[in-house]
Amino acid sequence: MRALETATQVQEWTAHDTQLLVVAALGIALIVVLIAKLKLHPFLALVLGSAFVGLASGVELGKVITNFEDGVGGVLKEVGLLIALGAMLGKLLADSGGANRVVDTLLAKASGNKLVWMITLVAVIIGLPMFFEIGLVLLLPVIVLVTQRSKMKLMRIAIPALAGLSVLHGLVPPHPGPLIAISAVKAELGTTLGLGILVAIPTVIICGPLFSRLAARWVPVDAPAVAGGIDTQHAADLSEVKRQPSFLVTLLTIIFPVVLMLLKALGGIIWPNPETAPAIRIFFDFVGQPLVAMTLAVLLAIVTFGYAVGFTGSRITAKLGESLGPIAAILLIVGAGGGFKQTLIGAGVGDAVKKWAEGANMSVLVLGFIVAVALRLATGSATVATVTAAGIVAPLASSLSPTHAALLALAIGAGSLFLSHVNDAGFWLVKELFGLTVGQTFKTWSVMETLISVVGFGFVMLLSLVL
Repeated sequence: MRALETATQVQEWTAHDTQLLVVAALGIALIVVLIAKLKLHPFLALVLGSAFVGLASGVELGKVITNFEDGVGGVLKEVGLLIALGAMLGKLLADSGGANRVVDTLLAKASGNKLVWMITLVAVIIGLPMFFEIGLVLLLPVIVLVTQRSKMKLMRIAIPALAGLSVLHGLVPPHPGPLIAISAVKAELGTTLGLGILVAIPTVIICGPLFSRLAARWVPVDAPAVAGGIDTQHAADLSEVKRQPSFLVTLLTIIFPVVLMLLKALGGIIWPNPETAPAIRIFFDFVGQPLVAMTLAVLLAIVTFGYAVGFTGSRITAKLGESLGPIAAILLIVGAGGGFKQTLIGAGVGDAVKKWAEGANMSVLVLGFIVAVALRLATGSATVATVTAAGIVAPLASSLSPTHAALLALAIGAGSLFLSHVNDAGFWLVKELFGLTVGQTFKTWSVMETLISVVGFGFVMLLSLVL
């Protein structure tokens, strides 16, 4: 009977499903050619690529537009607001001398290879409770200033930071991806957290500090002239600064949103049932929301990096306004990347991959990983990859031990990070913030994400053999 069911599922694959995957591949290729060869602005290239996929896949004309608009709105209502708040915080951090203070302290404590490892550690700590995008905009001033002052290549510093943030985001609760997988496959949170950290540590080491040696040779660029609205080629004008913030004040301001998000995560672990939880859990849930935490962090920075260093209210307002202009293009490109992703999903590419996976016959860990990889490649969304892959393998997870259910959640998480490319808003965020070309972003960010996925899954499979 099972064989008959599998055969039926395989027969459900149609010529239209094949057409969808071909159209998706052509749409991705079109975007790359428009940007890399014809030098078209990435925003317009993503708009045209989305239109091609929507029309060529047979989606009705009205839906082609609404799918793209929904994707843009979905990304910008979350990531867009956080990028803007992060740019404000970064501007105050740089102009107050706070970023210089952090860099001076790091350079005094370490240099060369030790500095690379210290940046990695900072990224892991920041990345534990914090979304990837927020961690990146917070660390951006430190990354580029350390690169400039240490005379090291950008990728030697940036890759370890990116790896630390990305691995934690994809493999370790309380991030949304791991939590979704844990819930779907009925894994235990504590077990998955412990195993996730066990997998994350060697993965960060291999894909961060070690891979950065290769990445710096492949793409030997220096710090960009402007990164996230911050001029990195000219020293911050500190003439208005009467007293620079201390290292402790600077550090506490930077990690303030991290602490708020960590409190939210701890509240969920201590009081898992929100209906019976005390009022303090509700409070932690509110202040730990990324938008609230980052807004409060900017308000704190206005005091610690603004009034406390001698800026007037009008100068603080002017600096906050100055921080937003340079990120306008970044917001549009990241939003368009989300629009392209939603166009693929709306066309049915994700459903086509799901249909193929339901007819497959392989190890549940391997199946979860491969389905997540396929959906990540097709849609560019780690969340869609995680939700769909977990839903497909969930019935098979009922017979697994608690340890192997946790490993299944991690395998899905690892697959969801595979090969970030032009249909992923994160690809454009990294490209624009660090001033890279499409080719340079593929050689560094995309290769790093693929390495994280494969290495992370490799450690999951090793643990499955001994546990």
